[in-house]
Amino acid sequence: MFEVTIEETFAAGHALRNYKGKCENVHGHNYRCQVTLEGERLDDIGLLVDFVELKRVVHSVLDRMDHQWLNDFPPFDKLNPSAENMAKYIYDEVSAGLGTNGARVTAVRLWETDTASATYRG
Repeated sequence: MFEVTIEETFAAGHALRNYKGKCENVHGHNYRCQVTLEGERLDDIGLLVDFVELKRVVHSVLDRMDHQWLNDFPPFDKLNPSAENMAKYIYDEVSAGLGTNGARVTAVRLWETDTASATYRG
């Protein structure tokens, strides 16, 4: 099994609904997002996935979220913008954007701080 991983960053603000504590207040994060793909076969030139293509797809998702108030950004206008929910959203969006090239997204890890992250695996 082959595995490739990239990391990208973006900044956004949010407030957790129905949370009792500091995070119910308006605040923001400099998020770090790690996306991992796996697959059993390489293409004709020895790649699981072209990093350029993977970064293009990940950027297309993260750029929409960058410098946004996430509480107004669908689906987080209804869904709480927790790191866990954001990781799943990114997983789903990147999976849809990659198509079927033999590799699949296996995990998205999203750091809110240097010491706190959430991971979603499909």
